[in-house]
Amino acid sequence: MSTASVPLPNWINYALLPLINLTLAFLVSGLVVWIIGENPWEALKLMLEGALGSGEGIGFTLFYATNFIFTGLSVAVAYHAGLFNIGSEGQAYLGGLGAALAALALDHYVPWYVTMPFAIMAAALFGAAWAFIPAWLQAKRGSHIVITTIMFNFIGAALMVYLLVNVLIVPGKMAPETRTFLEGGQLPKLDWLIAMFGGTLGPAPFNVSFLIALVMCVLVWILIWRTKLGFEMRTLGISRSAAAYAGIPYVKIVMITMLISGGLAGMMALNPVLGASARLQVEFVAGAGFVGIAVSLMGRNHPLGIVLAAILFGILYQGGAWLSFDMPNITREMIVVIQGLVILFAGALEFMCRPMIVRIYQTMTKA
Repeated sequence: MSTASVPLPNWINYALLPLINLTLAFLVSGLVVWIIGENPWEALKLMLEGALGSGEGIGFTLFYATNFIFTGLSVAVAYHAGLFNIGSEGQAYLGGLGAALAALALDHYVPWYVTMPFAIMAAALFGAAWAFIPAWLQAKRGSHIVITTIMFNFIGAALMVYLLVNVLIVPGKMAPETRTFLEGGQLPKLDWLIAMFGGTLGPAPFNVSFLIALVMCVLVWILIWRTKLGFEMRTLGISRSAAAYAGIPYVKIVMITMLISGGLAGMMALNPVLGASARLQVEFVAGAGFVGIAVSLMGRNHPLGIVLAAILFGILYQGGAWLSFDMPNITREMIVVIQGLVILFAGALEFMCRPMIVRIYQTMTKA
């Protein structure tokens, strides 16, 4: 019997295996740091100090984590239905356009808490719209969702450059960006949350979109595990033939799933566009859509796991920037290598240690 089909307790699947993979990733990363002549232990301490050692560091860490929660949820929703949405990057780009248009239209007239729900709906709508054509091609024409969503990432990036350079740019300015939103179009910082724990947020752009992301986690959990639609999505993800035998409509579920997935990716734009820069800029997504794939895989496509994995990658991003400043030998490229190793062990090699764990578990349960 293959070890892949041997059932294991949830605490092994969702806690022990990811922890082992993460430990292996950091051990290999430590070896790389040691080879270039730095102390791995000191590097780890500096990384944690930069990410978690102050209110400002925590603010930056949670700011990055917010992006990854949205894109991780986007990937996870599609994955449960057997779809691999690699288009979160492009869907987030278009979501930024929707959120920016809502802010530009309303910031003169209403406060932020009135603008916010319209910006959420616009970001989700634009992100879902960008996922619609790949979803239709998959459902109706059999075009693989991976290929179409990758191509739509490039199309979305090119479209955003065109709009910012030729349509939305402020007249007389060289920078390809919209005007700065007024206060009515900006999401406020969560400095009060950091202050509750005795810290100060400083310039960190940690904002209300973090709370929106947590709400989305709860709603995704309810959707996937507590609704008829979620059951149909999971059934389709496990076996398309079984879903067809049960009368679950393939086209309908694929379309709905991808629209929800695209909407979640689009909402990621709330954080950098309305929360951090208060304007729409080129390349504001900064690879968060692709990091969301690793976050989803490492979090086992569960909202709670995605939150934890997103915070881990937030620590890597913020702590890595701090580390490269204090240890010049560890360049930004080296930080990308460390992040890549985490993605490698948490994603591509996530079941590498499973056969060994299965044998140990079977030995212990038989004893």
